[in-house]
Amino acid sequence: MLRRFIYLFLLAILALFLASTTAQPYGGGIDRYSCRPDGKQGSHHCPQGLLVALQQGPSKSADPPTMAGEFSGKVVRVIEGDTLEVMYKGVAERVRLNGIDCPERGQAYGNHAKKFTSQRVFGKQVTVKTYGLDQGRRTMGEVILPGGMSLNHELVKAGLAWWNQKSAPHDETLKRLEEEARNKKRGLWADPTPVPPWCYRTRQDGCP
Repeated sequence: MLRRFIYLFLLAILALFLASTTAQPYGGGIDRYSCRPDGKQGSHHCPQGLLVALQQGPSKSADPPTMAGEFSGKVVRVIEGDTLEVMYKGVAERVRLNGIDCPERGQAYGNHAKKFTSQRVFGKQVTVKTYGLDQGRRTMGEVILPGGMSLNHELVKAGLAWWNQKSAPHDETLKRLEEEARNKKRGLWADPTPVPPWCYRTRQDGCP
């Protein structure tokens, strides 16, 4: 009898917990990870366990990132050549293109890269193959265009992005496309000494 009472009591607690978490409407600042921003603290409230994973950020391993899944949606904003927003479940999901780095705004070819991306994806339905989150909690992803081409690959091929060896060290396709663009002096490679965006953002060892 006591065991049955304890079992029913635990079920009641579980039901109350589920009701409190599902009563909140999706949207209004809640992202697709069910995290709600706290304006006063400048932080996010996430389900226990998930918050820890988000705070840890992407894996520090040198191995290629593990494919986490994919989602589809309409591109509603292009921020830079390698950063855009895709609507997913009523939320504008910010996506940072994985494995590449476009010139920053203010750099040569920065506006070219943004225009290139806008012409190919703005207002269109795309598929995002996800690779987890970066330090800024943006979704790292490969954007597949309506015709099946990879936006990440197309930017590097056009000479409007560097292959980011730090985030995709084993991507032979990006390596080959960058070498091809460099040899044919496409886009930013027309400049004999282009400044990589990671050097433009902050001086690092090995930067010109």
